[in-house]
Amino acid sequence: QVQLVESGGGTVQSGGSLRLSCAASGTVFTSYTMGWYRQGPGNQRELVATITTGGNTRYADSVKGRFTISRDNRKDTISLQMNSLELEDTGVYLCNAHWLQHYWGQGTQVTVSS
Repeated sequence: QVQLVESGGGTVQSGGSLRLSCAASGTVFTSYTMGWYRQGPGNQRELVATITTGGNTRYADSVKGRFTISRDNRKDTISLQMNSLELEDTGVYLCNAHWLQHYWGQGTQVTVSS
């Protein structure tokens, strides 16, 4: 059973930065494409960024140039560095692991205030 635990959320002013982390356990981490999704007030879930086993990254257009996803295969963790945060970045950020099926963490709240 794959377990994903997020950390690093909080409240930050517009223009500020936050760093999210996700620790994985119960699986062979290097087999999985990992990613971050966010869920807004309307409960819609959207892709933020993904990183493959080979380190290839993909970003939503809205976060390109501001967010950076990375993974540490020795520590079974991924991170999301979020800079120049905007009000629209507010939401619950969920860690995702994908290989044959999707696994999700519980999520961590990010609130950007004006």
